[in-house]
Amino acid sequence: MKLIALAILGFAFSALAQTEVVTTAAQTSKPTSSPKKKADNTNKNPFGPESKSEGPITTEIYADEASFDSGKNVGVFTGRVKVFDPRFNLQSDKLTVYLHKGEDQGLEKAIAEGNVGVVRDRPDPNGGPPTRAVGRSEHAVYTANDGRVELTGMPKVQQGLNLHIATSSETVMVIDQDGHLNTHGPSRTEIRQEPKDEKAGSPSPSPSPKQ
Repeated sequence: MKLIALAILGFAFSALAQTEVVTTAAQTSKPTSSPKKKADNTNKNPFGPESKSEGPITTEIYADEASFDSGKNVGVFTGRVKVFDPRFNLQSDKLTVYLHKGEDQGLEKAIAEGNVGVVRDRPDPNGGPPTRAVGRSEHAVYTANDGRVELTGMPKVQQGLNLHIATSSETVMVIDQDGHLNTHGPSRTEIRQEPKDEKAGSPSPSPSPKQ
């Protein structure tokens, strides 16, 4: 992928924290220097662990092509789009970002289209490992005011060993900011359980002798 880092400053990716959006677009000339950190980011796994950080949140968007209309406060990213954010990770064929107008140019919403994949973690209230929700669909909308990700287009969501699959094109699945899943419309749920390991060396029970 031909990449060039393009920093969009002065925008917030959420209503809670100032965000720096880093995008990638087609490279037309060889840069004089290429920071190692940004080059390594292209190899990130969008379905890997989410990074947790304090202070300002940095959201990185990588794509083959990127454009931004400052008059309309709309950014469009196309071609192998990948989003890395401490709150979620996402990939799609196309991503359209809408920012609020005025002095507070925070994110209003983001729309992902085509081969959408989104990862979100649900924290364990007891301090254990989080429960990961991995959603896939053809269309997704992220709204910043409530932190929800809405999946449409025959969505399916994997939560641990359980799989939730839409059985209708009208079904909508919503993953909230805490990682909870709500399904609206017909769906199928597969609840799986790992088999218990038999104790090593335990003899198999012998059949009872006939009386």
